[in-house]
Amino acid sequence: MDAEKTLHIERHEGDEMIRGTLMDGQVRIMMCETTQMTQRAADIHHATPVCTAAMGRLMTATSMLGVMMKGENESVTVNIKGGGPMGTVVAVANHGDLKVCADDARVELPLREDGKLNVGAAIGKDGYMTVIKDLGLREPYIGQIELVSGELGIDFANYFTVSEQQPSLVALGVRVAGDAVLKAGGLLIQPLPGCPDEVIDQIELRSPMFSDISREMTFAPKEELLEDWFRGMDLQILERAPLRYHCACSRYRMEKALISLGRRELQTLIDEDTGAELGCHFCHSQFAFSTEDLKDLLARASRD
Repeated sequence: MDAEKTLHIERHEGDEMIRGTLMDGQVRIMMCETTQMTQRAADIHHATPVCTAAMGRLMTATSMLGVMMKGENESVTVNIKGGGPMGTVVAVANHGDLKVCADDARVELPLREDGKLNVGAAIGKDGYMTVIKDLGLREPYIGQIELVSGELGIDFANYFTVSEQQPSLVALGVRVAGDAVLKAGGLLIQPLPGCPDEVIDQIELRSPMFSDISREMTFAPKEELLEDWFRGMDLQILERAPLRYHCACSRYRMEKALISLGRRELQTLIDEDTGAELGCHFCHSQFAFSTEDLKDLLARASRD
């Protein structure tokens, strides 16, 4: 009898997306680590632990959508309006570049009865998740679903199943200790059309193994976890790609935003003689424009 083949996956440190398949391509999987970018988001937004967990989960799931985009300039934006005290929470992915913001990232809430951070209460579930895919066409693709729990894992699984007609299992987790993000990451499993029921049954039987994914990732490398979770299911790693928190805002982009206001609005700002200051919601950079700067922009707007 042949000895069971053991798959050895090279270990990588840092945030990244691992894409692979199971059972000779019948199931698509993605596993990502997002610890560093979740910490970056927490630091930028001075977030409380529960808000850090919410933003980390949202970026993790959005990163999965982002790496599915094909074109270089394509991007995806996920907008969550659940009616919770965090208000609107938005994440944007341009392939492996992620950023996030929330109306209020300093919300503090009691822990749930099981001792976990109450992400569902912070986000709320009386609202919608909107996914906007900018494919470089005239009109973006927009998909929207009602929130189920606000915990986001179930909500993203519901989005894939309902809006994209792709049954999915989604596990998201962020492990926080005070201001420190100990581990953040997620797993997406998608049986493809024609996948046998017995393979789907195997995945469902194994799902408790990764239900608390951030805890599992704290104590074992993601490569070992993949080998353990999918032992005997012909795991094949196809691609690994880095992930990072990155905001591409710049003075030039803010200038374009001011010009887009139109000549009349620019003239009003000039007449008030107080200048203008624009801030980025994602990285909190501030860009100041004097009255003379605004006059230059008005001249440019008049030439266009």
